[in-house]
Amino acid sequence: MQLENTSALVTGGASGLGEATVRALAARGAHVVVVDLNEERGREVATSVNGQYAACDVTNPEQVIAAIAMASGVASLRSVVNCAGIAWAQRTVGKDGEYSSAHDLDLYRKIIEVNLVGTFNVCRLAATAMSRNEPDDDGGRGAIVNTASVAAHDGQIGQVAYSSSKGGIVGLTLPLARDLAAIGVRANCVLPGLIDTPIYDFAPDAEEFKATLAQGVLFPKRLGRPAEFASLAIELLTNSYMNAECVRLDAGVRLPPK
Repeated sequence: MQLENTSALVTGGASGLGEATVRALAARGAHVVVVDLNEERGREVATSVNGQYAACDVTNPEQVIAAIAMASGVASLRSVVNCAGIAWAQRTVGKDGEYSSAHDLDLYRKIIEVNLVGTFNVCRLAATAMSRNEPDDDGGRGAIVNTASVAAHDGQIGQVAYSSSKGGIVGLTLPLARDLAAIGVRANCVLPGLIDTPIYDFAPDAEEFKATLAQGVLFPKRLGRPAEFASLAIELLTNSYMNAECVRLDAGVRLPPK
């Protein structure tokens, strides 16, 4: 699938994996709409690649449709990469054995709503827009790449909500691809491992913390780079024979229980 002179939508595009993907798509000639709630950073990234910024909560259908219209107003929307997501860590049962200290149910719902429902919301609406595109020589009208996590398979202690949401994204990949085959839209999924993004900046000594994490990586013994995620996303978009696949990008890491 060709990217030049088409438009693309990247959710969570203001930082980390999303920002790297925005830049990779723009380098390949796509007009990119950066979808994010961080307006300042989103506009900055969009301006740097001559793209557009859309303030958008991925769980909000009207805002997603507005972002899609923004992209489609420039060129046919052919690419969507879903990187928007949030994380939370909490054990299922509290140490005191009280009902009140069990995992917060509202927070569990929130993680599922943003990571899984939000991803599907973008997929269903973007694919609808793609269905109106003129088909290419393969009959293709577009491609979607969703972002799960190795936590979908190797969820650690405290990751019940996050792993549930990412496991859901893995689980929707095949039926989504089967649904969208009727309109010539492909769907694939990336399961990133330990990638060096701002998610680790919470640690008092972030660099030392990341170095410790890297010791569990098989090879190369370092955290992944956002550009490496973006490279895979581009391949999944442009390789027209890649469909319904869930690909781990993790340098062989298998996460321990904690």
